[in-house]
Amino acid sequence: MSHSPTKPTMRSLWLDSHDPHRIRTAELPADPSFDVVVAGAGLTGLATALMLAHQGLQVAVLEARSVGAVATGNTTAKLSLLQGTVLSQIRSQHGPGVTRAYVEASRDGQSWLLDFCRAHDVPVQHRPATTYATTKSGLSSVHSELEAAQEAGLDARFEGGLELPFEVAGAAVLEDQAQFDPMDVLSALAAEFVSLGGTLVEGVRVTSVPRRGPFTLETTAGQVRAGKVVLATGVPFTERGGYSVRMQARRSYALTFEVGDGFRPYGMHISADDPVRTLRSVPHDGRELLLVGGNDHVTGRTSSTAQQVQDLERWTEQHVPGARRTHAWAAQDYHPAGHLPLIGPLPGSDSTAYVGTGYSKWGMTGAVAAALAISGLEAGQAPAWLEPLDGARPGVKSLGTGAARNASVGAHMASGWARGELRELPEVEPADGSGIVGRRGGRPVAQSTIDGVTCRVSGICTHLGGVLAWNDAEKSWDCPLHGSRFAPDGQILEGPATRPLAPVDDEPA
Repeated sequence: MSHSPTKPTMRSLWLDSHDPHRIRTAELPADPSFDVVVAGAGLTGLATALMLAHQGLQVAVLEARSVGAVATGNTTAKLSLLQGTVLSQIRSQHGPGVTRAYVEASRDGQSWLLDFCRAHDVPVQHRPATTYATTKSGLSSVHSELEAAQEAGLDARFEGGLELPFEVAGAAVLEDQAQFDPMDVLSALAAEFVSLGGTLVEGVRVTSVPRRGPFTLETTAGQVRAGKVVLATGVPFTERGGYSVRMQARRSYALTFEVGDGFRPYGMHISADDPVRTLRSVPHDGRELLLVGGNDHVTGRTSSTAQQVQDLERWTEQHVPGARRTHAWAAQDYHPAGHLPLIGPLPGSDSTAYVGTGYSKWGMTGAVAAALAISGLEAGQAPAWLEPLDGARPGVKSLGTGAARNASVGAHMASGWARGELRELPEVEPADGSGIVGRRGGRPVAQSTIDGVTCRVSGICTHLGGVLAWNDAEKSWDCPLHGSRFAPDGQILEGPATRPLAPVDDEPA
C-alpha cells in the first residue's frame, strides 16, 4: 500500500491567495525552553502570543500544520458585534447581565483588532452588519435579537428591506462593523510577534501537556520546556476539563463567486432562518467577489458534504444568475452548550495552563477577547467581563443541552460500530474520490482512493474510539463524536486527536 501526501481538496480564497513567505517561521532550538508555549497559530494563538511578548515574556508558538490552516484561514472574516442570533440565545439562557458582558468582551476584541489593523496597514472594509429574516418565524428571531442587542447597549435598528436579491421580512442592522482578509491579519500579527523575539514554528504538534507547570511538553519534534502553556487549538486535546464533550464540532461551507455586473453586497448579511445563509463581498485582485456561506452540520454527521457545497452553489446561482464559483471551502467551529466561549485556566493547572475556544463561529471577536483575557490574567489584570462569561458554570438549560449532545454522541458511537462491524470491507477498491468503512479482521477499516492511490487505515478515531465517516467534499475521514479529522493516509487534520490513524496491511487478516 502506498500513501498519498496530505493535502486539502478544497481551499479557501484566503489561503489560496496567501504568500506563505510573508510569515517568518523558525526551527525549534536545541533544548528548547520558553516562558510560555502557545499551541496553535490561528487568531487566538497569535494574538495571545503577541500580547504576552509585549509583557516581556519569551514566547513560542507551535503550530501543527501552518499558520491559519484551520479555523482562522477558513473563516468568513466578519468582525461584528451583531452576530446572527447569538445575543438572544445567550440572553434566554443566562439573562441580560451576561449578555452585556459578552457584548463588552466582543467590543474589546473588535476594538483591539481594529486598532492593530490601523497601526499595521491591514486593509479593512467598514460595513453594516445585518441579521435578516425571510419567514415569519425568522422575523420573530430578528426582533428577539434586536431587543437583546439594544438591551446590551448596541445601537442596532430594524429595517424592513435590504439590498439582497430576494425578499426579506425584516432585519436587525448595526452600522460600522468590519470585514477583512484573515491571512492579512495573521501575517501582521506574526511579523510583530517575531520582531519582539518570539519564536514561531510550523509543523510541530503538541501531543501531551502535564497537569501543571512548569511543563515538559511532548511534541512531534521532541520535548519542549515551558513555564506556562496556552492551548489555542480549537478544541483542547487534553481531556481535563472535558472540553471535547462540552462543545459540539460543526462544519459549515463558504464559496466565492465572480458575478460580473451582478449582485454583490455592500453589507455583511446573515439569516435568522435555517438553513443559515451568510453573504459579504470580498475585494480581490482589483475586483469584488461575492462570498456565500452556510449549511452547517455536526462534523461527520451528514450523508454527503459534497451535496452541501452543491446546494450552496445552486442557491447562489438561483439568486445571482451568472455567478461563477472561484473557491469552495469548509470551516470547523466549536459550539458550547451555553453559547458562551470557554476562556481561562485549564482545570487543575493552578493557572499555569490556559484555554481559549468555543466561539460559536464568531472567532474574529471571540479569539481576540480570549487573548485579552489570558494576557490580562497573566498580568494580574483580568477584564471585568471575564467572570460572568465563565463557561465552567453552565446554567440548567445549558446542562440539558449538553446532556442531549452527549446522548447523541453515544448513539453515533453505537451506530458507527454496528456499521463498521456488520459490513465487510469490499474486495474492490473504492472509486476515485470515494471512501468506505467496513469490517476487516474484526475491526472497522477505512479505505479510500484519491488520485488513483488507495489507502487503508484504521477506521477508529484515535481520540475516543468513534467510527469514522467519509467526507466526500474534502476527501477526509471525519469523526462524528468530537470532530477529529484525518487525511486519507491517516494524518491528523484537526480536532482533539493527537495520534494519526494506523495504516492497515494490504493482505487480508
